[in-house]
Order: sequence, then structure tokens, then C-alpha cells
Amino acid sequence: MEKCNIIYLHTHDCGRYVQPYGYPVSTPNIQILAEGGITFRQAHAASPTCSPSRGALVTGSSPHSCGMTGLAGMGFALKNPEQHMLFTLRDAGFSTTLIGQQHVAEDSNTIGYDEVIPFPEISRRNGGHTFKASVVAPAAAEWLSKKRTEPFFLNIGMDDTHRIWPEPGPEDDPRFVRPPEPIPDNPVTRKDFACYRTSARTLDKGIGLILEALDKNGLSENTLVICTTDHGLGFPRMKSSLYDGGTGVMLIIKGPGGFNGGQVSDALVSQIDIFPTVCELLGIQPPSWLEGRSMMPLMRGEYEEVNEHIFTEINYHGGYDPTRAVRTQRYKYIKHFKTPNFPARTSNQRKGPTLELWIEKGWRERPYPNEELYDLFFDPNEADNLAEKPAFLNILNSMQGRMQRWMEYTSDPLLAGEVPQPQEGTIYDVDSRCIKGTPPLPDCMRLSQEAPNVNLK
Repeated sequence: MEKCNIIYLHTHDCGRYVQPYGYPVSTPNIQILAEGGITFRQAHAASPTCSPSRGALVTGSSPHSCGMTGLAGMGFALKNPEQHMLFTLRDAGFSTTLIGQQHVAEDSNTIGYDEVIPFPEISRRNGGHTFKASVVAPAAAEWLSKKRTEPFFLNIGMDDTHRIWPEPGPEDDPRFVRPPEPIPDNPVTRKDFACYRTSARTLDKGIGLILEALDKNGLSENTLVICTTDHGLGFPRMKSSLYDGGTGVMLIIKGPGGFNGGQVSDALVSQIDIFPTVCELLGIQPPSWLEGRSMMPLMRGEYEEVNEHIFTEINYHGGYDPTRAVRTQRYKYIKHFKTPNFPARTSNQRKGPTLELWIEKGWRERPYPNEELYDLFFDPNEADNLAEKPAFLNILNSMQGRMQRWMEYTSDPLLAGEVPQPQEGTIYDVDSRCIKGTPPLPDCMRLSQEAPNVNLK
């Protein structure tokens, strides 16, 4: 097909908590995008932490494969920067521009974009969450108003939905707000979620400005808009966790190639599938390192699924928490590569009223099991761990086998021990703030027998 423009439009810590997914969060412009495109209801990040998720998306490979196993602001970086999607698109004749947040490098000017729109009032370092829609969206709209002779790849990043959130506005009265599952409903959590809802409104206004600029400048029909976020909401058991509340993300795509008409897909997809999808849409030879699968067969109606299973992971964020998960449509298996029954990892949570309440009620003292297995049909909130129940042994073994084979295929460093830290990185912890080094990992991943073939749909 004729080359279309590509816009990667993304925000922070949003999960699926926007209007098109049925949640009481007012985002009318994102709703308009969904009604003109396709909404993926079962889309997941490759990691529920910021830089690893984004690194995986732009390289089409898992965080441990692309090297982004922790935060860009803490010394972690892409192992091979030329695997970033922008280089493949540039070789295909695209101009490449960054406007706003990116979170895969400490300095945006080192990534390789042809153009990085400067924001003099914002530091070049990516640590501060200051790329608000009120600043980024007008700059993007102005950029889109200029005539161009070549197709473009435009990365637009906004971070309104990252904590710290504004006080709730009048439309988000905490008295009449219900927090998301699995957060308990009380005055603290109601106000906390009301603050998120207000932040989502400001994000949505920015997205509306960008969509309006596409229409005004005659770009809508020939531009693929990929609207997503890095991971789940900034609440306990969501962001920085491998439960669906952490890995589930909005993914709304609108543009050429069948991404239109207000469709909804329940196919299981990962953000690492975006890069190969763009390649197939544009007729570009997919790079050899891609681990995702193109979603174009879904668009053509050839298949109902392109993934039998997907994989997600945690390595570093606020602390070291090596964890892996494999998910099918029916089941999820989570493996914690630490001593069994380690305390809840509060160091990987962004401080906020709900987290403080959970800590006050004893969340730090609640243990995690070594392994977790959930039936997502009967237990969508992942509360009933089936890993030690004899009736589910065959399913457990099958899911273990899937994870093992994936780790071997991708040369996961956890198979050999700890995930390496960067040469000059510091791992921060909420409690002591500056912890360097981590305890050694036990060798606990080898399977004693081949896993049986079990129907996991």
C-alpha cells in the first residue's frame, strides 16, 4: 500500500481506564478515536513498568531482549539503539520527530530522531513528569499544520495521568466515584481515583487538539494513529505488578489497513506486536530481532487470534523484583524469582494516598507466593491462586513449560542468575531511597519433565 504517516500517541499509567473501555472516566476525544478505529480489549504491555514497556514497544521485543530492564533515568538503556522503530521507518523513507515524553533514554536528543521539538521550560532529562498535554498537544498541532513532502513517524508523549495528579474538579466529585478493582472502596481511595479522572480529562483535551489538527490539515485518512499507554494505573497491585491491572493497556488504532469503523477486537495482543504490524502494513521487511506478531491477519479477518499466549516481565523499577508471567485467554501463570513468600514490593509503587493506606493496613507484611496460577474466566481479579491445587497440576505444568521455553528462546538473563544492573545505575527504594546491589537469586527455574499439552483457551 501507499505509505501512510504513523503517529505513536501515548501517555503514562493509564491502563484501560478511559471511556471506550466502559469505565466512568470522561475521555470523549479518545472515544471519538475508538469509534473511528479499532479498540483492542485484550491488549497488554510487555512490562508493567515505564521504560521497559516503552522499550519493548519501540523495538518489538521483550524488555530483557532489548536491554531496557529498568528506568532510563536510572542508567538503563536500549542494548542496540538502532533497533528502535524509528530507524526501520527512516530507512523506508520516513522522517522521524519526537514531541514530548519518550522514556527510553535519559536524553531525548541521543535517541536518533531527525527532529526533537524543544521545550525550553522542561529539562532535557526525562526524570520530571512535566510533559503535560497543555504544552505538548499545541506543539504537536502546530507541527502537523506544516506541509510535508515525505511520510512521517511522529512520537507524541504526554504524562498527565502519571502521579502526582491534580485535585479533582467539580465533574469528579469523590463522593460519587468508585475506585477500580481491586482497590477497596473508601473515602481515601475514592478521592484518589477522582484525582486520576481529572488528570484523564486534561489528557483527553490534548488528544482532541491533536485529532482536530489531523482533520484540519487533511491528514486523517492517510495517518495511522496508535493510541496507547505504558501500563496500568498508579495504584497498588496495578502498576508494577503482572496482574491484568498492571499489564492491561488501552490500545486504539485508527487509520489505513482496516483500522477503522469502530471495531472491537478481543484477540490477545501485546505491545510488541505493534512494530511487526506497522512493517506488514507498510510492506517493509520486518527486522530479524522482532519477537511480536503482526496483527494484520486480524484486520483481514483471517484469524481470530495471532497469539496463543503472551509474556510479561518485571526486573527493576524502584527496586529489584525479578518476575515473569505467561498469559493465555483463559489462564495466567506468574513466577517470582525470589525467596518464596517475600513481602509485597512497595518500593516499586509510586507514593500516593492509596499506597499509604495499604501500607498502614499491613500490605508490606502480606506475603507473595513463589508461583501464582489464575483462571481468568472465573477469577478476573486474580484472587484465587490455583498453583498448589492438585486439580490444576497439568495446567500449571503446561504454563511453566511455556514460560521456560520462552525464556530459553529469548536468552532471558534470569536463567543464569540476576538481571544485570547498568554500570552506573542506582536502584532506589521508597524506604531507604538509595540501595545499590541485590541479593543473589536461587536457581529455581528448571523443569523436571516436559509439560503436557493442555487446552488453555
